[in-house]
Amino acid sequence: MKERFYSLDVFRGATVCLMIMVNNPGTWDHIYAPLDHSPWHGVTPTDLVFPFFLFAVGNALAFVMPRLEIAGQSEFWKKIIKRTFLIFFIGLMLNWMPFVKWDNNILVWKPWSYIDAQGHPAGVRILGVLQRIALAYFFASVIIYFFKIRGAFFIACVILLGYWFLCIAGNPSDPFSLTGWFGTNIDKSMLGEGHMYHGESLNGHPIAFDPEGFMSLFGAVVQVIFGYLVGDYIVKKGKTPEMVNGLFVAGAVFLFAGYAWDMVFPLNKKIWTSSYIVYTTGLAMVILGVMIYVIELKNHKGWLSKFFDVFGKNPLFIFVLSGFLPRALGLIGIPSSIDALGKTIYLTPFEWFYEYVCHPLFSNLKNGSLFYAICMITFYWLIVWWMDRKKIYLKV
Repeated sequence: MKERFYSLDVFRGATVCLMIMVNNPGTWDHIYAPLDHSPWHGVTPTDLVFPFFLFAVGNALAFVMPRLEIAGQSEFWKKIIKRTFLIFFIGLMLNWMPFVKWDNNILVWKPWSYIDAQGHPAGVRILGVLQRIALAYFFASVIIYFFKIRGAFFIACVILLGYWFLCIAGNPSDPFSLTGWFGTNIDKSMLGEGHMYHGESLNGHPIAFDPEGFMSLFGAVVQVIFGYLVGDYIVKKGKTPEMVNGLFVAGAVFLFAGYAWDMVFPLNKKIWTSSYIVYTTGLAMVILGVMIYVIELKNHKGWLSKFFDVFGKNPLFIFVLSGFLPRALGLIGIPSSIDALGKTIYLTPFEWFYEYVCHPLFSNLKNGSLFYAICMITFYWLIVWWMDRKKIYLKV
C-alpha cells in the first residue's frame, strides 16, 4: 500500500496557482519583472512554472505506472493514447475558442487558416501548453514503460546531450539565438507559419516562433522522466529523513550542473535548453524536499498548504477554465469611452474589471495589474474550493 504524499498535491497546486497568476495580469504593459518571462536567455520565477508542472506530471506517473505494468501492454496503450489525445485535443480547441470573432460588428466564424490584412498566412495555433504536456506525457510514458528506471535515465541523458549537439550542428555560428536556433525552420515546415506562435518580434515585427514547437519538445520529455524518477524514489523510500536528504543532495547536484552547463549552453526556456531542464529539475527537487520535510515529516499543514491543495486536485480543469473564460468573455463588449474619432471603445468584462476596479486603487500601474491577477487567483480558487467540497474531481 503506497503512502499518500499530500505535499505532492500542494506542489502541483502551487504550480497551477502561479501559472494562473502569470497568465492573467491586469495589463501586459505593466507587470513586475519576476512575473514576466525572461526576454531570451536567463530564468525568472515565471520560467519555472511550466517545467515544474511537467515535473509534477512525472511525479504523478510514478504512482500510476505500477498499475499499468500489472494491467499489461494493451491497457497501457489504451490509457496513454486516450489521455494524450484528449489533452492535446482540449489544448487545440482552447487555441481555437471561442470559434467566432467580431468583424465590423458581425460575428463571423474564426477560420482554421487564412491570409491576414498584411498578406501573411494566419490561423489557429496548433501547439501550445496543453499540447506539450500531452506529447511529453506520451513519450515519457513509453520510454519509462519499456526501458524501466535505468533505461529511462540513460535515454534522458542521451536526449539532453543529443539536443545540445543538434542545436550546435543546426547552426554552428549562432545556435542559441532567436533567428539562429535550428528548430524554427523545422516547425515552419511541419506546422506552417500561420499555425505557429507569433509572440516574438524582430525589428518590431512579429515573427513565427513556437516556444512549444516540436524540436524543443525533447527537453519537456526529459522533464517528465526526471519527475517520474524522483516520484519513484519518493515512493520507495517513504516519508523518511533519508529520502528528504537524498532529494536535497540530488537537487544541489542538478542545480550546480545546470549552472555549469549554462556557460556553454545558456539557460533558455523558449528553446528549452538542456541546461534549463537540469537547472529547473534541481530547483524542483529542492523545493519539493522542503515541502515534504515541512508537511510530511513535521506535519505542518497550515492554511497556505490547504489553499494550494485544492488547485492541485483539479489542475487540468482550472487551467482550461482560466484560458477559456477570457476568450469567451472577449465576445462581450461593454461601452467604455469615446476615442478622438468619436468611435465607441468597448471593453470585455475582465478588461472592465481591471480598468474600473483594480486600476483606480493604485497609482503604481504594476500594483493594479498585480492586484487584478490576485483577484483572478481568488476567483478560480473559489471554484476549485467548491468543487473540492462537493468531491468533484475532473480528470482525463
